[in-house]
Amino acid sequence: MRFALMTTDKPGALQVRLDNRDAHLAYIADTGVVEMAGPFLDDSDQMCGSLIVLEVADLAAAQAWADNDPYAIAGLFSDVRIQAWKKVVG
Repeated sequence: MRFALMTTDKPGALQVRLDNRDAHLAYIADTGVVEMAGPFLDDSDQMCGSLIVLEVADLAAAQAWADNDPYAIAGLFSDVRIQAWKKVVG
């Protein structure tokens, strides 16, 4: 089942994102459940959140993945939303 994980970074937290980016990308590669991912950008083209599409068994698995993301562990996010998602195009 697919889930969209949508996050918003805390204001002024770009350095936290940059400091944890390598660990976050390694986590994505190591877990093997991310179908697509990328950062949201603010008006200055700076990363300010994320959209990650996960292919996992259920909402609990999506939540566990999100909770163990190095970005989440570092306290980067002000808001996290997980929503079941159905791929139609692409």
